[in-house]
Amino acid sequence: MTTHNSRKERIAVYPGSFDPVTYGHLDIIQRSAKQFDRLIVAVLNNTSKNPLFTVDERKQLLAQVTKNIPNVEIDSFRDLLVRYMRSRQADVIIRGIRSVTDFEYELTLASTNHLLDGEIDTMFMMTNPKYSYLSSSIVKEIAQFNGKVEDLVPPEVETRLREKYAKR
Repeated sequence: MTTHNSRKERIAVYPGSFDPVTYGHLDIIQRSAKQFDRLIVAVLNNTSKNPLFTVDERKQLLAQVTKNIPNVEIDSFRDLLVRYMRSRQADVIIRGIRSVTDFEYELTLASTNHLLDGEIDTMFMMTNPKYSYLSSSIVKEIAQFNGKVEDLVPPEVETRLREKYAKR
């Protein structure tokens, strides 16, 4: 697909489990969306993990919290990322980096993806320092014990977390 001035549409994919989406994720989404014509936030259907939210629930939450960003699309996949990228005509992978540890892990992934498909680039985005400690696992642990998560996740996510843990 091309845009009105006949250049190729710039499409990036921000893959992740987003279980649940946090303000850290949202920060990366908002900033990435400004850099590309289209940003696909792709929920990884990882069969080796035991998620709190189903893939559909995670997609619904992402759709709710990104509804005001017109060039963001929510999707999911359960395949090699590079294969998914090709199927969506995307050529840039967005990854958020919180720490040196993240960087080492992400560098390995980026190198592997580049080996599988040399046409695909990975763009690392430094997380806003105020979210550098934030992860979905930390959010789930705090929410599980009825702790304060409103500064960590959007209100829609907080509500769903409370509902999930109330049923357990």
